[in-house]
Amino acid sequence: MYITNTYSLAAEGHREAVEYFRVREFACKSGEDLVRISPVLLDILHSIRHHFNAPVTITSGYRTPEHNKKVGGAKKSTHMVGIAADIVVKGVSPGKVAQYAELLMPDYGGIGEYRTFVHIDVRHEKARWKGN
Repeated sequence: MYITNTYSLAAEGHREAVEYFRVREFACKSGEDLVRISPVLLDILHSIRHHFNAPVTITSGYRTPEHNKKVGGAKKSTHMVGIAADIVVKGVSPGKVAQYAELLMPDYGGIGEYRTFVHIDVRHEKARWKGN
């Protein structure tokens, strides 16, 4: 079981989930009002933002099962439970972001390094991969 905070996009989208990140940045692209975000994920993303001293863009956060299927996400995607984000750090290569994330989560979490972004999730077990 994963701990996530739930928010209403309509009522709380403008609110900071944590310094540097607003709830709306994690919202499902389908427009769903419900937004789920793990506080542990927020801590990791905050650390990444602080370490690189550069803006972090969330390209994909929480996803409904329907939206996850539509975008071709994994059947058991961690995005669907609010414990994952695909990110781009301005001016920093995905490889460097993934290396730093490894320091933050050496024994747990998912780190997927792609050509243009990094997938970060806070699953209990450790998973690492490279994608296209």
